[in-house]
Amino acid sequence: MAIESEWDPALSRRLHGGELSRVAEIRAALRELLRYWGEPSRRDLAELLISELVTNALVHTDRGAHITATLGDGSDALVGGRLRVEVRDFVSRHPTLRTHAAEEGTSGRGLLLVHMLADAWGVRAHGVGKAVWFELDARFGPDAGRG
Repeated sequence: MAIESEWDPALSRRLHGGELSRVAEIRAALRELLRYWGEPSRRDLAELLISELVTNALVHTDRGAHITATLGDGSDALVGGRLRVEVRDFVSRHPTLRTHAAEEGTSGRGLLLVHMLADAWGVRAHGVGKAVWFELDARFGPDAGRG
């Protein structure tokens, strides 16, 4: 008898290095997954954050990335549960969180946005590489996370 994880992937995509044109495809796939999930502002935020993590993985590595998004941790996960997005790559070097990006710069803000806007986030070792992840509750505010 198979036991399903509370965090079974609902979205899974493999990208090869340099496929920046596919970031929009990843956003669209997440948008479809989250069509009935949470508040509209939370869905928009999820799209922004997945774009940042996927772009970082593709720009800073040359071996591609694997993206998963899961809904779980709630009595009705599809509507009110928690979203977890994970972007795995094949480079063991952990990203550096920059607390001050140059005002005129066009890069260096992605991980800072994740840090500031996600309900939880982190980096963990994964095989020869790492996984950078974030979580969002369907709702924002004091009732968030109470499914």
